[in-house]
Amino acid sequence: MPYLGNEAADRFVSQPAVDQFSGDGSTTAFTLSFPVTSDQDILVSVDGVVQDVAAYAVSSGTTLTFTAAPSSNSGNNIFVNYLARTHATVAHPATSALTATTGTFTGAFTSPGIDDNADATAITIDSSENVAIGTTTVATGKLAVEGGIYLSGSSNFLRFGADSSTTTGVAIHRPASNTLAFVTASAEQMRISTDGEITKPRQPSFQARPTSTQDNIAINSNVDIVFGTEVFDVGANFASNTFTAPVAGKYFLSTSIRLGLVDSAANYYLCSIVTSNRNYQFIFDPDFGQDPNYWVMSISHIADMDASDTAKVQVVQSAGTSQTDIATESTFSGALIC
Repeated sequence: MPYLGNEAADRFVSQPAVDQFSGDGSTTAFTLSFPVTSDQDILVSVDGVVQDVAAYAVSSGTTLTFTAAPSSNSGNNIFVNYLARTHATVAHPATSALTATTGTFTGAFTSPGIDDNADATAITIDSSENVAIGTTTVATGKLAVEGGIYLSGSSNFLRFGADSSTTTGVAIHRPASNTLAFVTASAEQMRISTDGEITKPRQPSFQARPTSTQDNIAINSNVDIVFGTEVFDVGANFASNTFTAPVAGKYFLSTSIRLGLVDSAANYYLCSIVTSNRNYQFIFDPDFGQDPNYWVMSISHIADMDASDTAKVQVVQSAGTSQTDIATESTFSGALIC
C-alpha cells in the first residue's frame, strides 16, 4: 500500500549491539567495530562497573581510549554497548557499478587507478573548476600534479587538445626507453634521444642537383639553373627549380655551382641565390689568360623568408662567348633552422 516518507532502503548492514574486549593492565586504546560520533553514543563497563564518560574518550570515530588501562582479564572484562546507531544503512554491493552525478568526500580519496579504456572523458575539468593532486596550488580550469606525471613503459602519450585523439590535438610521446617525442596530427615532429640528439623528421629541407649538363649558357642574361633531380625534399616545398618557404622563419640556403669551359674573355661571372626579400651573390673576374676547364662558385647564407617567399639560383655571364656549361655536380640545398 502507499506510504509517506523516503523510499525504504533495499539493502541493510547489520551493526553489532556490543563489543567485548579483554584488558591486559597496560593497553588503553581499543578499536570499535562501529564508528560513533560522540562519547555519549556508547555505554562502557569494565569488570561489571559502568564507566563515566570522563574515564574514556572516542577519537577518529572508532578508537576508544581509556584514561587508565583496564585491569587484566582474559575473559572479556570490557563491554561497549552502542546506544546510538543508524537503523538502516545502505551498503553498496561490491560487484555492482556505482553511478553518481556529484559526490563530496570529507577526507582523502584513494583510488586503485582509473580505467579509461571505454570512456575517453573519464576526468573532465571545466573552465570554472580545477583539480589538484597533492598540495600544489592550481588555477581555475587547470590540472596540477605535485611531483609530475609519470609515463611508464613505452608507447605512452600525454595528450593536449580538444579530445584524446592525436589527429586533433598534440601529445608528448615516450616511444622508447629514455626518449621523448612530440606529436601533432598523428605525426612525430621532434624527438630527443637517449644521448640528447634532437631530430625533427618533418622539418622543411631539400637538396637538388641538375639531371643533365646545362650547356652553353646565354651571355648577358640571368640564367636560371635547372635542378631536375631532387635528392630529398621534406615537406615537398621544392619544384620547378624553386624552393617555396612553407612558413615564415630563418632558412639556411646553400648552392655550389660548377662551371665548365669558363671564358676568360668574359667581364665577370655572377652567381646569385635570388629570394623574395634579397639576393645573396658570388662574383669573380675570369681574367686568367686562358679558359679554365672548370670553376666552382659557392654561396651559403641564412635568409629571412616569409611564408610563400621563394628562392632560386641564377648565373650571369657578362660578355664573352656562350660556351660555359653548368655541370651535374652542382647543388642547391636549404632547411628551416628557426
